[in-house]
Amino acid sequence: MLPLKGITVVSIEQAVAAPFASRQLADLGARVIKVERPEVGDFARNYDDTVQGMSSFFTWLNRSKESAALDLKDDESRAFLTSMLSKADVFLHNLAPGAVDRLGFQSDELRERFPQLITCSISGYGESGSYMNKKAYDLLIQCEAGAVSVTGTKETPSKTGISIADISAGMYAFSGVLSAIIARGQTGKGTHLEISMLETLGEWMGYPMYYEGIGGKKLNRTGASHASIFPYGPFPTEDRTIFIGIQNNREWQVFCEQILEDDTLYSDSRFLDNAQRVENQEILRSIIEQKLQTVPAAEVIEKLDRAKIANANLNDMKAFKDHPQLKDRNRWTQVDSPVGLVDALLPPINSKDFDVVMKPIPKVGEHTESLREEFTITK
Repeated sequence: MLPLKGITVVSIEQAVAAPFASRQLADLGARVIKVERPEVGDFARNYDDTVQGMSSFFTWLNRSKESAALDLKDDESRAFLTSMLSKADVFLHNLAPGAVDRLGFQSDELRERFPQLITCSISGYGESGSYMNKKAYDLLIQCEAGAVSVTGTKETPSKTGISIADISAGMYAFSGVLSAIIARGQTGKGTHLEISMLETLGEWMGYPMYYEGIGGKKLNRTGASHASIFPYGPFPTEDRTIFIGIQNNREWQVFCEQILEDDTLYSDSRFLDNAQRVENQEILRSIIEQKLQTVPAAEVIEKLDRAKIANANLNDMKAFKDHPQLKDRNRWTQVDSPVGLVDALLPPINSKDFDVVMKPIPKVGEHTESLREEFTITK
């Protein structure tokens, strides 16, 4: 079984946000027709050439799609797109605000002609407001949403290493479309979804927003450590750095007794609860490091696991690729592409009752002619 079998998605998409949403729909069985510019295609195709000559971004985001290369300034191409939309369930796009409207594909008009259609726009700041036409890229949204202000070290505010603004927008577009499909089953009609990157990342910023923006207490940047819990973060051992997370006083007591082997510490007045441990963290950090830096990491992790204290290795991407848990669960497969077979991580939605789709990554315009034969132009 494929949960979205029979659902057709037409997506005018580029970069990350919309392609991430549509690829997840394709993973669950939806037919995704990706509309690209002729010859050059989605500009994410050329971000880099690290995957056997293909872009890492494009490889990640575009399996299981059909590619139609259309010049939407051309009347015939617009008529062809209209024909596809007449038989589609979802119309997704992440062009600049107003761009799709100027091409003649306004949401209200489309849904008046095709009542079943679900339309979804993804933009930086939404379809209204004083920021509506402001250019929006992932880093800039991270700045505007406050993510950069709470990420990095005390001296250096930093962006995250992945495109969290784009990814959050893609995730909410994905869940929004699924919700709209369910709603359509009750009403028989489509709807319009408006996804703002600022607002989706703003939802992810809830904890620091309540802590600092509403609570009024300064949330300091702490690098890889936690801003409001201690011990929680990196600690050096004899041979490498590991990460430890203490969530409550019971775990703190176990940590003192079984890892630090000092049962006086948990009753020390400076470390009685998390607030005091945070306040006195430099003293406590020195005590912990003095104990752990003489012990090999593997031994510390074994003790932490035995004590049921949360911990992690600091993996690079090669170590993640070879992660034993992913191997144990058979999470890697391969998909075909214009450059041959490439490794791909299976989608994270798992069920014994339905399958996922892992079809090839398309060339620019690979399916244009077959799609033209399938979809007769609507006059």
